[in-house]
Amino acid sequence: MSLQATIAKLLLKLPDGFLVKMAGGKPLELGGRTLDPRFQFMMTGAKSQPAMSSLSPQEARAASASGLAMFADKPEPGVSWEDAAIKGGDGHQIPVRIYRPDDQDAAAPIMVYYHFGGGVIGDLETSHVFCTMLSRAAKCPVLSVDYRLAPEHKFPAGLEDCLDAYDWALRNARKYGAPAGVATIGGDSMGGNFSAIVAQEMVRERKPVPLLQLLIYPATDIDREFPSYQTYGETYPLDADTMRWFMEQYIPEGQDRADVRLSPAREAYLEKLPQAIIATAGFDPLVDDGAAYAQLLRKAGVKVSYKCYDSLAHGFTAFTGVVPAARRACEEIASQVAEAYKSFEIDED
Repeated sequence: MSLQATIAKLLLKLPDGFLVKMAGGKPLELGGRTLDPRFQFMMTGAKSQPAMSSLSPQEARAASASGLAMFADKPEPGVSWEDAAIKGGDGHQIPVRIYRPDDQDAAAPIMVYYHFGGGVIGDLETSHVFCTMLSRAAKCPVLSVDYRLAPEHKFPAGLEDCLDAYDWALRNARKYGAPAGVATIGGDSMGGNFSAIVAQEMVRERKPVPLLQLLIYPATDIDREFPSYQTYGETYPLDADTMRWFMEQYIPEGQDRADVRLSPAREAYLEKLPQAIIATAGFDPLVDDGAAYAQLLRKAGVKVSYKCYDSLAHGFTAFTGVVPAARRACEEIASQVAEAYKSFEIDED
């Protein structure tokens, strides 16, 4: 661990009152919510750093990876993993990481997981710790996908990698001790967008639909800015300008942003989608987006578990090493996934 990381982690262990004092003197309240003192402290520190939207995509990736490494927790015990690569539709290699718990349940389907990053930043390390939490709680293998990033690979390249990885998981699940031909999906932020779209694509194409979709602070309507873009437009680590910058990198010029393969909330037919666990962060431009999609699914008769973690900020799955409330939230989400797994009725024939 670097000296900078050590100092950051030590500071973030200070009592809430000290952190608030060093971050403006009073708790940050917006929209009737109060931000966790540790996120408030980090947000104050981030103001001295260049805005992500002022960086090149390559610089943004390096800065994000370095910053998140300082806040990473240790992987869950009792889970092992291996890196591999699978073939994409056009023959290119998609890096993946496959997690397996020591006490794996042979009846538990494989989960395919997509990391956050606006389609521009992030990699297998971004969701590493959280994937170990999911694998341990649900006693299942987890396939984490390092999909192609924009602007080098604009829409729909990353989405196509996610679809290919899901299809690969269906065909190869048995190699990893899981039932063949079935899977669940999950992701946070852009990964939540991909998860929602993959579920819809399976319905549209009449292919095996995921048994569960886990959507954490998802972006589901790219063509609309909800009121939370204003209320939480200057929060950390995702602000409204960064979200707009992500989409500028990700979406080709002239592309219709209301396309259901970009904005799954615009799909009119939602009735056959699988049960959903949706979690949002209170201090997040996307909080209204996730809540609205949960409501759309409920209206369509889809079973939905929805919760907003009011004191947390976007990206909290990557902050479990320094924000106890983020750790508790991730544990609760993983437990929900484990509980949902108990309801699956899988015909292994």
